[in-house]
Amino acid sequence: MAEIGKDISKAKILLEQGELVAIPTETVYGLAGNALNVSAIAKIFEAKNRPHFDPLIVHVPDFNSVNSFASEIPEKAKKLAQEFWPGPLTLLLKRKEIIPDLVTSGLGTVGIRCPNHKLTLNLLKELTFPLAAPSANPFGYISPTKASHVNDQLSDKVKYVLDGGDCEVGIESTIVGFDGGQTIIYRLGGLSVEKIEAVIGKVEIQLNSSSNPKAPGQLKSHYAPTKNLLVGNLDLLVKAHHGKKIGILSFQKIIPDFPITNQKQLSPTGDLLMAAQNLFAYLRILDQLDIEFIIAEEVPNVGLGRAINDRLQRASVRIE
Repeated sequence: MAEIGKDISKAKILLEQGELVAIPTETVYGLAGNALNVSAIAKIFEAKNRPHFDPLIVHVPDFNSVNSFASEIPEKAKKLAQEFWPGPLTLLLKRKEIIPDLVTSGLGTVGIRCPNHKLTLNLLKELTFPLAAPSANPFGYISPTKASHVNDQLSDKVKYVLDGGDCEVGIESTIVGFDGGQTIIYRLGGLSVEKIEAVIGKVEIQLNSSSNPKAPGQLKSHYAPTKNLLVGNLDLLVKAHHGKKIGILSFQKIIPDFPITNQKQLSPTGDLLMAAQNLFAYLRILDQLDIEFIIAEEVPNVGLGRAINDRLQRASVRIE
């Protein structure tokens, strides 16, 4: 098992030695390594069993650091960073050669973000290099939102888990790229489309789900529990599968005459922020029950609800 603690100095030394450290962010826990060290990056792919065609996000302590790694920074990118960094926003920018091909899967762009978590920001400020850090879980599985989740699924594959408590946002960052004068959202996440458009105007949404992603987190099958997940109308699904051992993930409702221990409400009050915070943790709890599969419903498709529904749909493709 990995050691869990709050020692930034220990994390710093391990990262400088080319080892992997799990770091807390406001979105999910990341599996971090020196983004300029190809050997460390290879360890990330190996530990996660992540395909090499799926690029990584580079984490920096502030916007000024971006100049070292991006060859172009569009004005709209500057506006978004000024408004939302540190925060759950990743900017997809043309990269400089200093960023290894392994980080970007050979693409000409690199995803960069400044995470909004005090411990990790302090760590980044102490380092002389940025951190590449995908979610700290086996590839395709539910992302971790607690330090214990990292240990449960990666164990001795990570040297140290920097414990920053529960993640406040609970789903990954929104990824925004720029193509000519067009702004494109490549992954829905913890920063809503509405907030982005309020700053820079209308954006295009391109949620690529092929095996050739332009940005992290675009694959069709992702964020999935080991149990099969079916998304639809809860009442109809419960009726259709009467007598089977199932878990239920609802937005607000409780299904009557069904074991309460097998039900999880993302937000009894209908709060989408709370729903996002609970999504991965509740999927994980249901996944560990003695059940055949999980059924879930979509949440209102506005604000953070879009990202929640995106994660539910990507997790549900395992159903045949």
